[in-house]
This record gives sequence, C-alpha cells and structure tokens, in this order.
Amino acid sequence: MTTRYSSSIAFAIELATKQSAENPVYYVQYAHARIASILRKAASAGMTPGNRVAGGLSGSPEGSLAREVVRLPEVVEDAVAAKETQGLTAYATELATAFHAFYRDARVVDETEPERSRLRLALVDATRITLANALGLLGISAPDSM
Repeated sequence: MTTRYSSSIAFAIELATKQSAENPVYYVQYAHARIASILRKAASAGMTPGNRVAGGLSGSPEGSLAREVVRLPEVVEDAVAAKETQGLTAYATELATAFHAFYRDARVVDETEPERSRLRLALVDATRITLANALGLLGISAPDSM
C-alpha cells in the first residue's frame, strides 16, 4: 500500500521565527514560561500549589481552563488514530489561549486568599505539565523562561 500526500504546505518563515502571539509555537511556549514564572513568584511568597484541584474551584475561569487540561488524552488518541499532529497542535494553542484568559480573569497568587491561591496554583501547575507534554509530543521544547 502506497501512502500519498496530496496536500501542499505553505511555510511562512517570517511567521515561524516571529516572537509574538502570531507564531503558535512561541505562543504556547510563552504560556509555559509564564506559568513557570507564576510558580516562582508564588514560591518566593511562600505559597505552594495544592495537592489537587477537584472540588475546590467551581468558578468560570477555573472551570474553562480545567476542561481544556483534561482533554489531552482524548486529543492524543485522536491524533494517533488519524496519524496526524494537527489536532495536537490545535489543542496546545487552545490550552495556551485558555490559560491566558484564566490568567487575565483570575488572580492566581493572592496572599489574602491563600487556600484559593493554592488551588489555583495547582490548576496552573497542571496546565504547565499538560503544555509540556503536548509540546514534548510535538518535539518542541517547553522553556521555563523567555
């Protein structure tokens, strides 16, 4: 059986090297680096992520991000079945977008609400791990700073 690849690829070198949200690789790597920075900031304030997320965060920003995080196994299964990486690439971008929206709408490190911060830090750390796994599956590094 011969496999035929009939779709053409348009590669924009300027976009691929651009360090902005227009470059999907940079955008996802930046989300990972931003999370690492948040975790460092929290640690310097004496705050650590909680042991779990379940049941502690029911608000909209948390729920939206958590729903994206848990989709990774399904996305990987679909990518394997289709023998294509586009779904994984799209997922990584969607997860980064969900994280950026969460970070915009929710104060993660808040010394006046330490328990809520611990729960949010756990969610943020789960997002970091998931982004790193998605990037790793694509053969892309997950930097801790940019």
